[in-house]
Amino acid sequence: MKYLITIVGPTAIGKTSLSIALAKHYNCEIVSCDSRQFFKEMPIGTAVPNAEELASATHHFIQNKSIFDNYTVGDFEKEALVKLEELFKKNNYVILVGGSGLYVDAILKGFDEFPDIDSTIRKKVNSNYENLGIEYLQQQLENLDPAYYQKTTSENPQTLQNPQRMMRFVEVCLGTGKPYSSFLNQKKNNRNFKPIIIGLETDREVIYDRINQRVDIMINEGLLGEAEALYPHKELNALQTVGYRELFSYFDGEFTLPFAVEEIKKNTRRFSKRQLTWFKRKENTQWFDYLTDKAEIIKYIDTQSKI
Repeated sequence: MKYLITIVGPTAIGKTSLSIALAKHYNCEIVSCDSRQFFKEMPIGTAVPNAEELASATHHFIQNKSIFDNYTVGDFEKEALVKLEELFKKNNYVILVGGSGLYVDAILKGFDEFPDIDSTIRKKVNSNYENLGIEYLQQQLENLDPAYYQKTTSENPQTLQNPQRMMRFVEVCLGTGKPYSSFLNQKKNNRNFKPIIIGLETDREVIYDRINQRVDIMINEGLLGEAEALYPHKELNALQTVGYRELFSYFDGEFTLPFAVEEIKKNTRRFSKRQLTWFKRKENTQWFDYLTDKAEIIKYIDTQSKI
């Protein structure tokens, strides 16, 4: 049996540290599913593992793409499954780590298959979004797939504020002439591994304090300069993320720098709350306090791998 040890939890909770410790213990490799750490131009703002951490265990899907690449969660699913098959030939264990719930689900469960969409439709939807804003996408989805719009509004309202996902919903509707929801739950995705899911958590105040400290460290390490270099490309999907949007507003003269930094902290705290909400809904997750001795977590994993 092959086991995918999956580490989830909010940002700044210590997932990287645990993943490296487990990789060393099981002499295995790490697959990252942090959707922001794929991009090589954003090392500071995405808290990429440092050189010492990267040298401590073999990592995959870290800074392997460019912000100019059109890289989707579907692309990641296909590439990561190929990599996992390769890694499982060498070891019965692989570590999957990251705070991007959608990307974790892509590996553990897979997604429904959608027809290819004409690139002209994609460009038109993207152009309309840039000109008309997120409200255009929301209105289109409500008109083209009212059932899915209502379901999203009640169950995952934050998705309605996510431009990348909303553009995908709309382009599928327009490109196929069918509701996005008509393509859901059509097939069963089989996996040749058993996931052992470990969740890290702690009191919200501790998480928030760790986030505030991390943002201060990023600023000291040069996040401002990194964001300034990326500013000419601020409309790219990869840069529609916390830590960059706020600094782009500073460059636009909308924010002062101290206010932008506080906004990064606030929005990262909000993001961590959404992460926990997502992961807490996941079945078969064993939650540990972030300070739990790693030996206790290893004992749990060993017990699960004997079942």
